[in-house]
Amino acid sequence: MVEVCTIGGYSEVGKNMTAIKDGDEVILLDMGINVSKMINFEEEEGIKREKADVSRLVRGNVIPDDRFIKDWWPKVKGIVCSHCHLDHVAAIPFLADKYNCPIMGTPYTIEVIKTLLNEEGIKIRNKLIPIDINKSHKLTNNIEIELINVTHSTPQSAIIAVHLKKGTILYTNDFKFDNSPVMGQKPNYQRLKQLGNENVLAVFVDSLYSNSERKTPSERVARELLKDVMLGTENQDKLIIATTFASHLARIRSIIDFGKQLNRKIVMLGRSMFKYTDAAERIGLVGYSKEAEIISYARLIKKKLHEIEQNRSKYLIICTGNQGEPEAVLSRIADNRYKLRFQPEDHILFSCKTIPEPNNIRNRAILEEKLKQKKARIFTDLHASGHCGREDIRDLLKMIKPQHIFPSHGDNHKLMGTAELASEMGYLIGKNIHVMEDGKRITI
Repeated sequence: MVEVCTIGGYSEVGKNMTAIKDGDEVILLDMGINVSKMINFEEEEGIKREKADVSRLVRGNVIPDDRFIKDWWPKVKGIVCSHCHLDHVAAIPFLADKYNCPIMGTPYTIEVIKTLLNEEGIKIRNKLIPIDINKSHKLTNNIEIELINVTHSTPQSAIIAVHLKKGTILYTNDFKFDNSPVMGQKPNYQRLKQLGNENVLAVFVDSLYSNSERKTPSERVARELLKDVMLGTENQDKLIIATTFASHLARIRSIIDFGKQLNRKIVMLGRSMFKYTDAAERIGLVGYSKEAEIISYARLIKKKLHEIEQNRSKYLIICTGNQGEPEAVLSRIADNRYKLRFQPEDHILFSCKTIPEPNNIRNRAILEEKLKQKKARIFTDLHASGHCGREDIRDLLKMIKPQHIFPSHGDNHKLMGTAELASEMGYLIGKNIHVMEDGKRITI
């Protein structure tokens, strides 16, 4: 029998972590943080991550509580990460070192993990093993790990296939089915269908937008929205600032492309912008530093913005702050903490969605109000999600034909969205649809 423990990401959005036990061997899938809780923790506690006590992070609901599987700790053979987002990898510095096993992921995911460790000065004993997309890694005599290409809002995202003697378990946090991606290849449907004709024992399903009655639009849609604003709106004498998720390299690609068509000098500002771009450049994934000036340090950002103020209509700024974070670059400009000042009808492009968490909603509302007071032109929702809608989930389940379904990546309402869809397709809640909570175990 195979045992599952849903450690984190089953009672909330974030801090994703799942354990699978087959006999005396355990695999951990993802090891993430609750991003908004981490921001709150650092602001309220005034503590750097590397100095934070792990027990306090657990109590603060910042990282998963892996004491739920304390009896499994010596049996863990590997930690496998689906992609590089913080809610899937950023608990590694706090939790991984206790496990005598390697950490695996796509090359870009591994580079981001290295960056997270280096910037905080944290060392772990785990070996970091990059696995190319659509390739496999034999971990033990009984376990093989395969990373299947899928599209999401960051490069080299993967559906994790854990191949056991009893069958295959698929882990699909996070994904969308984008047939016209701006960066990378479209999903490996052929491999998913092949596995569906074999023996998929169970699947863990990204349920973030399971209640959204749609197929998630392609990233090409977001590119066209950006094109329409950047090339179709009068901006000749105005400063243009675009903000998006720093890990969304395809979105940044589109912004750079249209900025070049406008003959603007492109400047990328913020630690996160540098962090994700630098990791991608180290493995040859992008070459943005040849097309844009990328600045990370606060004093250099301050100096550059003073320079931009002298010739503001010649520049396109891509910066952090899309959620209205008080210490991000965009909020600092809005607060007049730099010498750059907004002028009426400057263009502010939000190429993102406001993450539906109270802190984010409040911070974005505050930022937008400040921008309106400065009479800036605000363009919001120039975005296409990286997460599957309800109809993508339906297509996934039809392709892979799993015996058991575990809705994941959300609170109970989101998990029930996937459960209700699966029940429409002939599965039964409580029998082969398992709506879990953090820290629960089940045998299948």
